[in-house]
Amino acid sequence: MGELFLALGWYFVFLFSTTFHEAAHAWVAQRGGDLTAYEGGQVSLDPRPHIRREPWGMVVLPLISVLMFGWPFGFASTPYDPMWTRRYPRRAAWMSLAGPGANLLLVAAAGLVLRLGMSLGYLEVPGHFAFTRLATGTNPGYWTSVAVLLSMLFTLNLILAVFNLLPVPPLDGSGAVLLFLRKEQVASYQNLLQHPLLRGFGILVAWYLFEPLLRPVLVAALRLLYL
Repeated sequence: MGELFLALGWYFVFLFSTTFHEAAHAWVAQRGGDLTAYEGGQVSLDPRPHIRREPWGMVVLPLISVLMFGWPFGFASTPYDPMWTRRYPRRAAWMSLAGPGANLLLVAAAGLVLRLGMSLGYLEVPGHFAFTRLATGTNPGYWTSVAVLLSMLFTLNLILAVFNLLPVPPLDGSGAVLLFLRKEQVASYQNLLQHPLLRGFGILVAWYLFEPLLRPVLVAALRLLYL
């Protein structure tokens, strides 16, 4: 039963974090003049419009993976106007960065609450580290459950941010590259991003790069948490 509660906890943290990520994309696009996602209802922390767009990636696949492997795996997306990205590449770049930025905001929020709980004596540094155990309650009960959910929120969003910031298509980091290109390079780069073979290859590269990049980022984040 405990494993089932952990699995459901992971799923709901995944659902909230992914919704927050996609809503951030949609909100920044709206602020930049692209109303595509806004008109589709994606500028919202209500997960339903995001689920309607990607039911397989936000419900079916993460539920299957978390029940089978104890870890949610899924995907989501935010609609946008391709002509808008062509006309305003820097705005499109900020839209790309908004999703990982939202995940980092959740990492910071979870970390602050964990630190506050430790400073007030409700939480303490655990005897051993796990993704669900960045802190533990000083007494069994409510605060132990809170610590588990905050640990999930911290680690999952750190993973989502690092993964999505990799500068390979179709991940958000590839869109952020537009901020660093000269004007005459933008159109060629945007054409390159749309190549289907490159997008498939990008996912393979991301999986290869992800683990060695995550480890030092996670160590640095935990050092900040336990200062």
